[in-house]
Amino acid sequence: MEYTGAQILLESLKREGVDLLFGYPGAAVLNIYDELPNYPEIRHILVRHEQCAVHAADGYARASGKAGVCLVTSGPGATNTVTGIATAYCDSIPLVVVTGQVPTHLIGNDAFQEVDIVGITRPCTKHNFFVEDVNKLSMIIRRAFYLARSGRPGPVLVDLPKDIVQTKTKFVWPEEIGMRSYNPTYKPHGNQLRRTVAELFRARRPVLLAGGGVIMSGAATDLANLARKLQLPVVATLMGLGSFPATDPLWLGMVGIHGTYAANMSINHADLLLCVGTRFADRVTAKISAFAPRARIVHIDIDPTSIRKNVQVDVPVVGDCRLSLQGIQEICDLTLAGKDWVAKHADWLVSAQNWKKSTPPTCQKNGEVKPQQVVEALFGITGGDAVIATEVGQHQMWTAQFYAFTRPRTLLTSGGLGAMGYGFPAAIGAQLAFPNKKVIVVAGDGSIQMNIQELATAVANRLPVKVIILNNRHLGLVRQLQELFHHGKYIASNMEAQPDFVKLAEAYGAEGYRITKPEELQPVLQKAIASPATALVDVVVERTENVYPIVPTGAALDEMLLM
Repeated sequence: MEYTGAQILLESLKREGVDLLFGYPGAAVLNIYDELPNYPEIRHILVRHEQCAVHAADGYARASGKAGVCLVTSGPGATNTVTGIATAYCDSIPLVVVTGQVPTHLIGNDAFQEVDIVGITRPCTKHNFFVEDVNKLSMIIRRAFYLARSGRPGPVLVDLPKDIVQTKTKFVWPEEIGMRSYNPTYKPHGNQLRRTVAELFRARRPVLLAGGGVIMSGAATDLANLARKLQLPVVATLMGLGSFPATDPLWLGMVGIHGTYAANMSINHADLLLCVGTRFADRVTAKISAFAPRARIVHIDIDPTSIRKNVQVDVPVVGDCRLSLQGIQEICDLTLAGKDWVAKHADWLVSAQNWKKSTPPTCQKNGEVKPQQVVEALFGITGGDAVIATEVGQHQMWTAQFYAFTRPRTLLTSGGLGAMGYGFPAAIGAQLAFPNKKVIVVAGDGSIQMNIQELATAVANRLPVKVIILNNRHLGLVRQLQELFHHGKYIASNMEAQPDFVKLAEAYGAEGYRITKPEELQPVLQKAIASPATALVDVVVERTENVYPIVPTGAALDEMLLM
């Protein structure tokens, strides 16, 4: 029996365990759409913009731990995926993006809706494939998923010409997969683990820094076990939030330019940093030459190119975060027998707790609804039992500061790229992955309008996603940066010209609510969150509230502005 390329693609997706396919049809992929009804195991979700197909697949991947998959047409359909692909690439999210392409004999002739999407996305994919032979299609799909999921995860693109989709051949499924030029290191070197333990035992002021790699590798439990056994204060990057319970006494908060006072001061005074699954982005380190000036640094990462890329380290450990933490704990168990190691840094724990108590994240209430109050109310209502997606801006930072994330894969946010328009479609992907979980989007009035058309997707699929807009009638972070550091010149002053979000939600068939007073927060949010329908809550917040702490550009972490 012979299969068309379209059938081979869908059969391959089925064998890879794909249950959700986010997409938007077009001429170059219509043969694939024609075949979809014959594959009931694969549910297709029609988004309203191709960028959202990638963001929704991304949200599905972050929430579930599986690879997200999307399908779009050639030309503008393909180019519309670039922001989503770059978002996934920056945050190491496993995706397989299938793009339609004009027939092979037309490539290079400026055919209708032809674009070199392989060339365009080469800098922001882990790998990409152009399919020239239908006989290689099943192997390419197999390799695409293998690359997306393994090592440091990331997006992989498969560009599929229309004539390849239509051509028939025998279907051969490669059960085993391997690539000679690609062999990620999972098992860390034992000597490097022993050096790490030696550094831990010498330290008097140790800090454990968790990044997104802890979550991606499923190492949160191992990280918590090590921190509690050795009584290590824990901080995290934005992408690492949820890797360690924010309700634990050892937790000091998020580190970086909007990090907590306790987290940043602990980094500045530490004599040892044990860093797990982070790439030391500039938003984390601030002024690199002044980052952790007193500390020796151990860096664990599965990607060797991330080690010593931005920050010089003393002990590099290349390997899977989970296996590395387990190995460190095994060595500690043998070395700690009969020893009271924790007593050596008891004073350090007291200092860290004093920083935490003296300057917690807070807001000054003045009768208006404060955005921080909204986030605190969300945590109170959900008890932390929700998946929170954010757009990008002030609301993103307030969510990181005031929502106590206690479990991994409960924060979905665009960390590395900072893509406005990410949060809502990502929440749709997460809600489809977990139909019975509470999934809430925290958005700004600017960023929500990047992809607000996905209300149609949520309503059409009867998804109980909740969109909470912190409406300050500004591009808030832009205003804050311009007023603090650019001579007070705020140029985006026409944000008053915005829609009535309640009416807009209702026009799409969703529920719409508005909050204008602090006393309305609890009852309205509770009602919206309890509703089985898609709902949008427009919260009119104080216009000029700023995010603090903030580290000015070029300053060190301990030079943060507190208020």
